Amino acid sequence: MKPKSDQSRYIILGSIDGVLAVLGVVIGASNVSSNPDLIINAALGGALALAMTNGLGSYLAESAVEYGHLADLEKPLLRNLESTSLEKETRNKILYDTLAHGGSSLIGSLVPILPFVFLENYALEVSVVLSIIVLAALGMFSGKIARQNLILHSVRMVGLGILVVIVVTAFGLT
Repeated sequence: MKPKSDQSRYIILGSIDGVLAVLGVVIGASNVSSNPDLIINAALGGALALAMTNGLGSYLAESAVEYGHLADLEKPLLRNLESTSLEKETRNKILYDTLAHGGSSLIGSLVPILPFVFLENYALEVSVVLSIIVLAALGMFSGKIARQNLILHSVRMVGLGILVVIVVTAFGLT
């Protein structure tokens, strides 16, 4: 088992999901209303739904995969691994991965929301810029984990963010 690398993967995935999905909600809600309460409520609804689906989806997927690995180990050992340290380690890994994915989704989701909480003017613009900055940092984190070019990873992540902003804005209804 590789808990640290899996959790890093889930932190990156969840954070990207949170930032970009909720940024899309913020842009979409801003196209129909300038009321910050409406935008915040819509974005928080999206943030909670995303965190729950990412967390629970990870739980279901990791449970299937990790308990499948345990079943594969049971065959050559000719014994049930239930209530063993291996099974406890498996349960812990599933829990940590679930919390990493769901939690990072929720935290990432807060990034595009916060400007609407604290600013009266230019909240959407600050939300986009702040989201792009966080994506750049996530790209560098991703590059560090991969032991590859930090700038290249950062540029790709920022490019993804810009693409989402362009597409959501282009398809926005006004």
